[in-house]
Amino acid sequence: MIRIEAVRKRFGRFVALDGVDLDIARGEAVALWGPNGAGKTTLLRCTLGLINFKGRITIDGLDIRRRGKAARRRLGYIPQESILPPDLRVSEAMALFAGLRRATRKDVDRLLALVELNGARSRRVADCSGGMRQRLSLALALLGEPPLLVLDEPTSNLDAAGRKAFLDLLLELKRAGKTILFTSHRPDEVHMAADRIVTLENGRVVGIERVAPEADRRSPPPAPALNPTRASDATRPRPDQPFHDAPSSLGSGALA
Repeated sequence: MIRIEAVRKRFGRFVALDGVDLDIARGEAVALWGPNGAGKTTLLRCTLGLINFKGRITIDGLDIRRRGKAARRRLGYIPQESILPPDLRVSEAMALFAGLRRATRKDVDRLLALVELNGARSRRVADCSGGMRQRLSLALALLGEPPLLVLDEPTSNLDAAGRKAFLDLLLELKRAGKTILFTSHRPDEVHMAADRIVTLENGRVVGIERVAPEADRRSPPPAPALNPTRASDATRPRPDQPFHDAPSSLGSGALA
């Protein structure tokens, strides 16, 4: 579904991506894992065709740079925070995006029911909780039935209840066959939702871990190491510890 070949990206002297290769199969869920500055968000932006890069990325066989519009029709994107106008109502946001995605009123009704926002159609975005805004973003991303979802830290600003509700929806979509590429700093989330965990460090893939099938998962295992060849248990965050606290030579202010 996604093929990433020798992707490189620099911001001035800073090397954000340094020869990344990755194949993601249709129906697979892949988590990008690593400290701030590892290249996770930059790789997502390259995959979306939002920034220039060296190398090649295809989505469903379509080159994101040469056929970007056609490639992006095959994906739905959910940013870390909603960027919808605060005075827009839920129903208005869905109608606007439905027109862009050529979705029907029936599609809108079905998706609002899926994300449990049927009762909030007249509510302004500004009056929605963080969890409601992210569920609305998910409904918008699903308009047009894209086979691929790309998510950038979708639960980072949610409370425990909001995270659980959103992850339950994500797991439901995964079971329905959606391909999912996402970033997260939470070990429990990546082990719950991903089939593979791709660890990035200093713009390079330093490890790929295959997660046990969902039915075999009993409790969150230790978080993946930054570099499997040299990371010790002492450098790994606990399952309840955000990755922001993990050691990073780039620091929390570096571009991800």
